[in-house]
Amino acid sequence: MEMLKGNHITVRYGDHTVVDDVSFSLREGQWLMLAGPNGAGKSTLIETISMGVPYTGAIELEGIDIRRYKPALLARKIGVLSQKNSVGYGYSVEEVVGLGRYAYTSSFLSSRDDDGREQVERSLALTGLTDLRKASVLTLSGGELQRTFLAQVFAQNPQVLILDEPANHLDLVYQRHIFSLIGEWLKQPGRAVMSVVHDLSLARRYGTHALLLNHGKCTAQGEINQVLTNENLRIVYDMDVYEWMQDMLAQWQ
Repeated sequence: MEMLKGNHITVRYGDHTVVDDVSFSLREGQWLMLAGPNGAGKSTLIETISMGVPYTGAIELEGIDIRRYKPALLARKIGVLSQKNSVGYGYSVEEVVGLGRYAYTSSFLSSRDDDGREQVERSLALTGLTDLRKASVLTLSGGELQRTFLAQVFAQNPQVLILDEPANHLDLVYQRHIFSLIGEWLKQPGRAVMSVVHDLSLARRYGTHALLLNHGKCTAQGEINQVLTNENLRIVYDMDVYEWMQDMLAQWQ
């Protein structure tokens, strides 16, 4: 059964169509990579799932339109990691991670969350932040801060993880670390991931499926190796991507 499904999603800003009649499906155990050049509509498609922009069409979670979910219930099922995260106050790492449990409090005035402490501890351990739990987030490096927000989403314990460039602007070691963490998280049953990527090497390395976008339209979708072909990439990027990748690799041989 599809965990998340998009049917004919269209997003328009005035006369400009950003996402044009795009459909997708995401099943348990899949990591769907949204790829394509700048302006292809990748991040906008992500925003429709997080209810950040108006759209036509339908997005279904476990067969139910997400518009019908109460916000707290939707937050328990879908976790979103934005491309840019910033903090203006000196919260500790542990406090920021704990915010991922907000949807589980029984009411606005109640802080009861029976499973919260265990989830926060597990998320800190998974992201390697246990020793930094009391550190102010204002003192963290870029990689540590991104891991903190990833731990916050892990603590949310969603079924579907939505990521917009999770390793953007991070050093190579942090890119590998972040993607490896997400891969470990995905191994648990009943989970799936959708993420925007610019680095096609990362997409090929970690993705199981891909949706290739260009000018808001779907060029191809399916299993990763069937989508990121030389022909499809040439159409979207207007260049021989395979030749470029091989030329880059040759410098290290």
